[in-house]
Amino acid sequence: MEENSSQQGYCQLRSPKLKRRKSIPRDRLTPPRDPCSCIYLALVLAGAGFLLPYNSFIIAVDFYQSRFPASTIIFDMSLMYIVVAFFSVCVNNAVVELLSMPVRITFGYIVSFVTLLLIALCDVWFQLFSEDVAYRITLLAVAVVAVGSTVQQSSFYGYTSMLPRRYTQAVMTGESAAGLIISINRIVTKALLDDQRINTMIFFCISISIIWMCFVLFHVTRRTDFVRFYVSMCESAKIAEDQRGLSKPTVTEEVSLVDFHEPTTGHHYGVLVIQSPTSPVEAAPAIGANQSDVTPNDITRSQEAEVSFQGQYYKLQMPKISAFKRGLLMRYEVSKTVWPFMLAIGLAYFVTLCLFPGIESEVISCKIGSWMPIVLMAVFNLFDFIGKIIASLHYDWPRGRLVVLTLSRIIFVPLLMICATPRIRPILMGDGWPIVLSLLLGITNGYFGSVPMILAPTKVSEEQKELCGNIMMLSYSIGLTSGSVVAYLLDEWLGPHPAIDPCFLNTTMVATGNSSYYHNVT
Repeated sequence: MEENSSQQGYCQLRSPKLKRRKSIPRDRLTPPRDPCSCIYLALVLAGAGFLLPYNSFIIAVDFYQSRFPASTIIFDMSLMYIVVAFFSVCVNNAVVELLSMPVRITFGYIVSFVTLLLIALCDVWFQLFSEDVAYRITLLAVAVVAVGSTVQQSSFYGYTSMLPRRYTQAVMTGESAAGLIISINRIVTKALLDDQRINTMIFFCISISIIWMCFVLFHVTRRTDFVRFYVSMCESAKIAEDQRGLSKPTVTEEVSLVDFHEPTTGHHYGVLVIQSPTSPVEAAPAIGANQSDVTPNDITRSQEAEVSFQGQYYKLQMPKISAFKRGLLMRYEVSKTVWPFMLAIGLAYFVTLCLFPGIESEVISCKIGSWMPIVLMAVFNLFDFIGKIIASLHYDWPRGRLVVLTLSRIIFVPLLMICATPRIRPILMGDGWPIVLSLLLGITNGYFGSVPMILAPTKVSEEQKELCGNIMMLSYSIGLTSGSVVAYLLDEWLGPHPAIDPCFLNTTMVATGNSSYYHNVT
């Protein structure tokens, strides 16, 4: 016994009483108020900032269709943005713990501000590039904006997931507000000025000014007591979770505190076992075996064992998990809880991106001409905004019903397609049909695109809310990407652009009362 004690180092163990830091229960704290919903409105405007750049490119559809005639510029910009956004979400999920939330959001605002400024000066105003070069530069600018906006957007949802759920809805309302603001901006600038180059330049300058205002509002909002209170509560929950994990009686790889029973005296001893990481060790006994005869040499660094002390079991030699694997496991656990909401939001944006903005930009009107795509996009953005406001009304949707109703929106795809095909004489003629369908597409997108994002954070614990927001953004991006790809297939179904103006063709057929000319051309 003396020989062993001189080599190993024994000490008499007593029942340890761990002192844990007492945390104040959340229900005993009085959260600060949001006077006159100022924080809510500020988050609506701040959230609008991350989709303003993309909407600025898309809503200027008349300018880009005239600059790049008979091209698929709207489809290309949409797909470029969505694909880059998808990979940016994946990268953001990987670096979410490396860069702070304010840094990620600020990065997005700065990238959007600089990119739009360069496009407005170099391409719209001075037109320094040829048509082919300008086409590629436009797509490159959309890709750069996608990186900044997506990192910013994903961070915003993680950020607002820590606040009461109506503030997540505020950011989603801000998304629709971005489209509505830009649509109003484009309608006003196009109506007041006939010179397309000048009105487009003013249009981009207004967009840049709004982005700067959103940036300022975000930094003012995040410093308020209201936001700091809820963010600190979630951070405290994370710290408490980490402390609970650290307070468990585990053993490190190099130093192991082991309890075993001395048969001759009946005493329990704590053995401080110091092992070299490279020293050979033997296999540990299986869990549940007789632990009274455990010796220090039975404990390994690579396997687990349980040792009893005063009626309590202690698990030893827990293997270390890499940060990457731990992150994947955390995301897997959250996904198991919120997967119906992930599916619902992916389906909602899949259907929307099949039709908006690509197919809607291909609908022809012989009455309002180049105004038609602008009007359709404005109607969509207006009712998308209304749909997100309706989503603020509390209703805890059953998961299955939410997924089914979201999937039913697929009916809009064939209905809007027959408003544009065949290109020369669509099946559903007239301006009313596409406007009504764009209205319904917008209001359902606003509602069913918001509800899953609002409900998902309520199904997870406080420390998982930010991670839940990032995972929901990943599903959102998958829906956007797949919808954009399908939009190209739908465009192929429409066929090539006609060499003759369809409006002229239809007018000639009506005036002459002879449809043979129409059939010969088609």
